[in-house]
Amino acid sequence: MTQSHESLVETQFGARADAYLTSPVHAQGPDLTVLEALVKAHAGGRVLDMGCGGGHVSFHAAPHAREVVAYDLSSQMLAVVVDAARGRGLSNITTCQGPAEQVPFEDAAFDMVLSRYSTHHWRDFPRGLREAARVLKPGGMAVFIDVVAAGTPMCDTFFQAIELLRDPSHVRDYSRAEWETALAQTRLIVQATRRFRLRLDFASWVKRMQTSQVQIDAIRALQKAVSADVTAYFETEVDGSFTIDVALFEARKCSL
Repeated sequence: MTQSHESLVETQFGARADAYLTSPVHAQGPDLTVLEALVKAHAGGRVLDMGCGGGHVSFHAAPHAREVVAYDLSSQMLAVVVDAARGRGLSNITTCQGPAEQVPFEDAAFDMVLSRYSTHHWRDFPRGLREAARVLKPGGMAVFIDVVAAGTPMCDTFFQAIELLRDPSHVRDYSRAEWETALAQTRLIVQATRRFRLRLDFASWVKRMQTSQVQIDAIRALQKAVSADVTAYFETEVDGSFTIDVALFEARKCSL
């Protein structure tokens, strides 16, 4: 039986919530350090963590914010965030469930909107960005962190294919150009962009999503079949581990 995209996302991630809480890829990284510094520089505000997943953005933002709302499609993810926040003594984190394309908050409700490793699961990327801009106060800051697609069609096609094989709820990793175009169509003006390279251990990458063996075999077959240019770009290793591009987009909402 087929299911909606939202149901698929909740099915994929709800049962794996604990794995995302403990995942080193999600729990740490230089991008999180930059993100926390940006929140600290604007301390005391109300923050929306849009597509919060295991809650790591919320945990880094909470010590510097008046309130953090952890927002996600998965109720099980939110339950994990509640328990983890309590264990860390972070009493200013609240949770709310829903899709990125229909955020249940009034206009200009937040001083900052943050999102990390979420946008590639959104059904409607431009609409999600418009919602982020809508709930942000004029002059407020939005920070988006996500995997970005390679600039060449050859590498892009390969990467989207293995992402979908690993996780059928995957929609798209957008290129930097696609990000900049989409943000330009909102009232979010990009102030700075930072690029990171992130190594993914293959075994933990597929285990985290409980990818089936047939799909793992298909990913490995693709890795071995592609050109040397693709292998070099992703720094693909003998065991299938590889390295990807991540970007941080720092934007401010136009006052006009």
